[in-house]
Amino acid sequence: MGSPEVRGRGALLLSLLCAGALGFLPCCHGAAAEAPGYVTVSAASFTPASTCSAPDPVAPQRNGTSAVLRLTHRHGPCAPARTSSLATPSVADMLRADQRRAEYILRRASGRGAPQLRDSKAAAEEEATVPSSWGYDIGTLNYVVTVSLGTPGVAQTLEVDTGSDLSWVQCKPCAAPSCYSQKDPLFDPAQSSSYAAVPCGGSACAGLGLYASGCSAAQCGYVVSYGDGSNTTGVYSSDTLTLTATDAVQGFLFGCGHAQSGLFQGIDGLLGLGRMEQSLVQQTVGAYGGVFSYCLPTKPSTTGYLTLGGPPSAGFSTTQLLSSPSVPTYYIVMLTGISVGGQQLSVPPSVLAGGTVVDTGTVVTRLPPTAYAALRSAFRSGMDSYGYPSAPPTGILDTCYNFAGYSTVTLPNVALTFSSGATVTLGADGILSFGCLAFASSGSDGGMAILGNVQQRSFEVRIDATSVGFKPGSC
Repeated sequence: MGSPEVRGRGALLLSLLCAGALGFLPCCHGAAAEAPGYVTVSAASFTPASTCSAPDPVAPQRNGTSAVLRLTHRHGPCAPARTSSLATPSVADMLRADQRRAEYILRRASGRGAPQLRDSKAAAEEEATVPSSWGYDIGTLNYVVTVSLGTPGVAQTLEVDTGSDLSWVQCKPCAAPSCYSQKDPLFDPAQSSSYAAVPCGGSACAGLGLYASGCSAAQCGYVVSYGDGSNTTGVYSSDTLTLTATDAVQGFLFGCGHAQSGLFQGIDGLLGLGRMEQSLVQQTVGAYGGVFSYCLPTKPSTTGYLTLGGPPSAGFSTTQLLSSPSVPTYYIVMLTGISVGGQQLSVPPSVLAGGTVVDTGTVVTRLPPTAYAALRSAFRSGMDSYGYPSAPPTGILDTCYNFAGYSTVTLPNVALTFSSGATVTLGADGILSFGCLAFASSGSDGGMAILGNVQQRSFEVRIDATSVGFKPGSC
């Protein structure tokens, strides 16, 4: 790659060529100005579309050994009408909620000092110790799937979360304000011939552990308290969960919620994909082997997919899955390096030693302070070479640009390297969000990082018992 000085002279020459009799005009930076390690994209690609351009999921076929669900952005035009009609939160509100979730994950990870990371085989050999003060922050979950619950099946639109275990829906009877407003009718257990409340004293109730909430009328109670103060409580139950026309989970254990409060609105509930026994992934180990993958759509106007089961296809970069006793729900990998514009950043290994949570619910990737400072400095330097005007910070995002008048934008590539050499090279939509560098500083050096959903978009992320794989350009 050429030096910054050479790129800078090239950018200056282009600027002079763009100056004419009418004064300085916005300059279009095309492939001719692009240096190795940089990518040029249309500025229009950052503008969200108002119509759905991909109504059906595009997922690899797994020879009938998997279930594939359509995955959409909750507030986009491809979402079910009952969720897409909800008011889209402002960028400021979304980033504030995202910060609450990230801070909660990092507090959980640091609750006992530095996480004791182990490979998954070692973790399986001993029981995870779970702290008594447990919770999650549902704050900014973005992606939904539609499934059916009960017999006959009733459609339920659920937010997908790799950082939660127990799934739940709102159930009758539940009068306001005990239940929040949702677009679908509440699930009515009395209308399902396959519904059963989990009895007290049974193994399923005993297995709730920290989610247990006593017994009432011999029925097992559950409670989940989230990091932002939201909570759901009700009867731990079982019923038929229909994923697709050919895939159903008999006796699926879930929370039948009779009292909810907090940041829930519009959705019918939550689908937990975490690592503990209450999650959908663990409940379907017999059918799908504890394997799942997802592809988060790049834009709200396109669709992705959630797949349970199936053998891996070619093209994945794979890294080892780790565990931490302090955060047993989370999927953790080891980030080992970051490059910008094709150049590896100088970040001491100790800075990244806390591991990285792969989380669908966090929007913006969080890095330890030293790693983020190095990334920001290199990215700003690369952008300065092209002379883009800066814009004011947007919430937690402090490196922002004004691309008004530009038909194309040239960005330095950003690549993340994980243990075993797995490398994820981000597309433009994984680098910029809201016109800003979609990374933020959080926590402390040596502490946990979080791989947010902006950086996961368009990759198929495949998770099994021992590894996490990334395959680019999958949706």
